[in-house]
Amino acid sequence: MLSAEQLTRLDWEKTDGMIPAIIQHKISGEVLMLGYMNAEALEVTQQTGHVTFWSRTKNRLWTKGETSGHYLQVDSITADCDNDSLLILAIPQGPTCHTGTSSCFSPATSDWGFLYQLEQLLASRKSADPDSSYTASLYARGTKRIAQKVGEEGVETALAATVNDRFELKNEASDLIYHLLVLLQDQDLDFSTVINNLRERHQKA
Repeated sequence: MLSAEQLTRLDWEKTDGMIPAIIQHKISGEVLMLGYMNAEALEVTQQTGHVTFWSRTKNRLWTKGETSGHYLQVDSITADCDNDSLLILAIPQGPTCHTGTSSCFSPATSDWGFLYQLEQLLASRKSADPDSSYTASLYARGTKRIAQKVGEEGVETALAATVNDRFELKNEASDLIYHLLVLLQDQDLDFSTVINNLRERHQKA
């Protein structure tokens, strides 16, 4: 959240009292929506932890998800270098767009955003019928088999690199990452946990 000092630096006069706020998925990086906040909307957002805008059509404060239940849970708020716009990292509690898509800017998805979507799909397969998909069958066969596949794909990836076969390296690396994501889900770990661990190691280096 913004500190008292950061709040005093916001240039409300420059934006006629309405600061644009870009909402971005905290994990995937997907841009979810754009809205406008006056000082009261920002205050409510900071107090409740739910993204709240000033609705120009309703002419009142509007908390995203107040009707659908699809709130945007705030993780952090950052002002830009000119203090006249905001970037809010949030965790969506369901689809952000009223059309049912994850973002108001769909179908635009970054490469890293797709990786997050794939992880969510793999997570949904944990309770699926083993006959319905390869992923579900892996979960059904247990951790030992999933771990074995990660090992196999790791070796095949390394072998493809040693013979400079870029085509096979691309395919084997894709298999490796897929099976690694399945293994992490099997162990109830998200890929973001690994990323955060790498970040902590980097900061200590």
